[in-house]
Amino acid sequence: MDYQALYQQKLTTAEQAVKVVKSGDWVDYGWCTNHPVALDKALAARKDELHDVKIRGGVTMWMPEIAKAEDAGEHFTWNSWHCSGIDRKIIAKGMGFFSPMRYSELPRFYRDNLTVDVAMIQVTPMDKHGNFSFALAASHLADMLDRAKVVIVEVNENLPLVYGLTGCEINIKDVDMVVEGENPPVAQLGGGGEPTDVDRAVANLVVPEIPNGACLQLGIGGMPNTIGSMIAQSDLKDLSVHTEMYVDGFVDMAMAGKITGKHKNLDKGRQVFAFAAGTQKLYDYMDRNPDVMGAPVDYTNDVHVISLIDNFISINNAIDMDLFGQVNAESAGIKHISGTGGQLDFAMGAYQSKGGKSFICMSSTVTGKDGTVKSRIVPTLTPGSIATDPRTCVHYIVTEYGMINLKGLSTWERAEAIISIAHPDFREQLIADAEKMHIWRKSNKK
Repeated sequence: MDYQALYQQKLTTAEQAVKVVKSGDWVDYGWCTNHPVALDKALAARKDELHDVKIRGGVTMWMPEIAKAEDAGEHFTWNSWHCSGIDRKIIAKGMGFFSPMRYSELPRFYRDNLTVDVAMIQVTPMDKHGNFSFALAASHLADMLDRAKVVIVEVNENLPLVYGLTGCEINIKDVDMVVEGENPPVAQLGGGGEPTDVDRAVANLVVPEIPNGACLQLGIGGMPNTIGSMIAQSDLKDLSVHTEMYVDGFVDMAMAGKITGKHKNLDKGRQVFAFAAGTQKLYDYMDRNPDVMGAPVDYTNDVHVISLIDNFISINNAIDMDLFGQVNAESAGIKHISGTGGQLDFAMGAYQSKGGKSFICMSSTVTGKDGTVKSRIVPTLTPGSIATDPRTCVHYIVTEYGMINLKGLSTWERAEAIISIAHPDFREQLIADAEKMHIWRKSNKK
C-alpha cells in the first residue's frame, strides 16, 4: 500500500476538517497532551453556528479555545474524565462537568456505552508503515477512536515517539482526515516546588519500606515527587515501573541507575505506563526509548495485572480521611478537585501483590486561604466529599507524624491508629468525636 499517497488524499486544513461537527454531536478531544490545538481553534471559530456540542477530554493541560468565549457554554459543554486545574476553571465557568470513573474501566465505557460522533487528537508524524503514535497517552485512545464515526488526527512534530503495546497507534487506513498542525511545544507539567519539611518527613517513613527489586507506581504531587527524588538518592537497586502516570520522578530514578526491571514478573525490563506528563526532561527521555512502554489503561490499571507483579509499591496522595479509614482524594466537599483515577485500582492491586504495599500519603493539616489550620483527619468525611478508597481497601496511611497499617483492625483500633498520626493539636477533639461515634474504648490511649 502507498501510505504517502493515502496520507495526501486525506490531508486537509483544520477549518475544513471541523465542518463535520454538527449541533448535538459528541466530540472527543482525547487525553492530556493529546488534546488538539489547531482543530480546537477552528472549532471555536464555528461557535455561533453550533449549539449543544458535547466535548470530552481529561487532565487538561491548557485552556481550550472552545471554552474561552464569554458565552461558550451556550454552544459547548465540557465533560472531563479527570480534572486538572484547567478543568476546574471550565467547571467553575458553568460550562463543564466531571464524569466519574475508575480509570481502568474507561476503554470499556467506549466499547460498550458511549457515542463518539467526531474524535480529534494530536499524534506524531506518520511512520513508513502508515502509523501515527499516540505518543504520551495510550490511555483509552484506541477504543475511543474505534468507536468514533469520524477520526481526525492533528500531526505535531514535537510529540515524542513512544513505543508501546497494541493500542498505542492508529494507521492511516483508519483515519478520515489528517491535519498538519502548528507543531506547538508539548505542554509541560511542573514537578512542583521544593519539597517541604512535611514532604521529607513522609518520604523518610515510606522509602525504608521499599525493598530492592520493588515495582513502583507514583501518583502526582509533592509527596510522590519527593519520594521519587529520595529513591534516586538512596541505595535501592533493581527497581521497576508499572504506573498509570509516568512523571519526572521516574526519570530521576532511571538516570541514577535505580531502575533495571530485572526482577519484574511482567514486561521484564520495561517501564510501563498509561500516560505521561512532565517537563521537557521527561519528554526527551521517553522519545524512542525502548526502556519505556505505553499501554492502554485497562492493562496498566487492571487490579489482576498489578497483583501479578511481586513487591508492588503504590504511592498516592489524599485530600483528607475519616476515623473509619475512608480516604477522599478527589473533592473538597462538593467542590470537585481531581478524580478517582487509578488510586483505588493500585491500592487493591498492590495489596494483592506478593510483598506488595499501598501507601496513601498526606500532610496532617491544611491551611486555608484565610489562614485557618484544619486537620486532614476528620471524624467523618465532609458532606459531599467522595470516598475514593473505601475503608476496606486502605493499607498504609502516612503523615509527618507516623505510618499506620489499617489492615485487620476493628473500628476502635482504626480510630486509635488514625488519631495517632493526626496533628497533636487536633487529637483530643478527634478522641471526643470517636467517643460520640462509639468507636473509642475506655481503655484506649488518651
